[in-house]
Amino acid sequence: MRRLMYYMTRHPLSLAGTTLTTASATLILIMAGMQLIGTEGSPYIGILAYLILPALFVLGLILIPIGARRANLARRNKSGKPRMPVLDFNRSSTQRTLAVVLLLTMVNVIILALATYKGVEVMDSTEFCGTACHSVMAPEYTTYIDSPHARVACVECHIGSGAGWYAKSKLSGAWQVVSTTFDLYPRPIPTPVHNLRPARETCEECHWPTKFHGDKLDVRTRFASDEANTETKTVLVLRVGGVDGEEAHGIHWHVDPRIQVRYRSDPSRETIYEVELTDEDGAVTTFEPGEPAPETADEPLEWRVMDCVDCHNRPTHIYGQPATEIDDAIAEGRLDRALPYLKREGVRILRASYDSHEAARAGIREELVSFYRDQQPETWGAHETSVLQAADVLGEIWTTNVFPTMNVTWNTYPNHIGHEVSDGCFRCHDEEHESASGAVISQDCFGCHALLAMEEEEPEILAMIAAE
Repeated sequence: MRRLMYYMTRHPLSLAGTTLTTASATLILIMAGMQLIGTEGSPYIGILAYLILPALFVLGLILIPIGARRANLARRNKSGKPRMPVLDFNRSSTQRTLAVVLLLTMVNVIILALATYKGVEVMDSTEFCGTACHSVMAPEYTTYIDSPHARVACVECHIGSGAGWYAKSKLSGAWQVVSTTFDLYPRPIPTPVHNLRPARETCEECHWPTKFHGDKLDVRTRFASDEANTETKTVLVLRVGGVDGEEAHGIHWHVDPRIQVRYRSDPSRETIYEVELTDEDGAVTTFEPGEPAPETADEPLEWRVMDCVDCHNRPTHIYGQPATEIDDAIAEGRLDRALPYLKREGVRILRASYDSHEAARAGIREELVSFYRDQQPETWGAHETSVLQAADVLGEIWTTNVFPTMNVTWNTYPNHIGHEVSDGCFRCHDEEHESASGAVISQDCFGCHALLAMEEEEPEILAMIAAE
């Protein structure tokens, strides 16, 4: 044992390696033990414990034999004779040294295996994805935690199962680390993600095409911009459709595995040119727009097989609009509908620009308070608490949808579901994409939904449903 320690410490490099390895191993085990007993830490603790310290641990292991080798060379040069160690396994000291080496090797393997496992776990965690690079991922993480997929880990959609895509993601992540470190990343982060895994290998792990079909009643509550913030309701029957038996129909008719839809678009996928439909019989029909696609060498267009994210392009990172965000807050009781002109003033105030979240919260409060104090003094006197609460809620709405440091504003990331805010469905369903036979991609509203009531204060259809 003494001889082993001598070889591990007689050269400065070996001594440094031994110290580095021992210290790293001790810290890794301490942090792993803290996690086992339930002591939570920030993602930066995980990065230190299972990514940085293991690298230092391995570096120390590499330095030990390098130092030992240099010490042997120095001794040989000094004496003129080679001084390689002589291993006599009949000697008890050699046997003890070998036993210690094997034991230390096993301990090293266990520590590295633990660090590797925990390192993968850390890198696959939502906290690592969303908060480790906070300045870059703040918009995505903020919208994620308030989304329908808030309990689905980032890697489930962005990577999925299998070693192949895991390796691709880590290679891509290496450049992301470099770009974040040296401030090379674009602002805002461009979408769509062109190397995203096909939806059939991620989305369809949960959302089976054969499991959604039929119709869905959709009641949408909105509030007018008048003094009373008048409540109205729109009632729709959404023809969700999908694969029902041997036939696909409704909005999701194209999920039929016998059908394939391809399209050619600009890199943003906001403008769609040719659309190619291959039906169940193998017949191919191409629909072309009125004007030819303006393809150039600088901006080549891409052909893509249509899948879930071409319409559901914001399934998780959903950015709202001022009017709908206020509507939802009033309907949920977070905003007091009794405040006159709250909807109108709220939308106006939310559309203002600020340099930071702190400035936005202060500016929004000042604007709303000034309006009620100066133009609605009676309301201010009777509902001061509600006004101040409304200012806080409007500040929260602004700071969860707008991110000045990343140049993310209200319309940076359009949502393709529907067609009220962006073209969405109408990118294809515009009745301008026409085939050689004269057929067009229909814009028939009733193909997707039936309108039962449109912005009515007391829709008769809801009274009928309630009476049944």
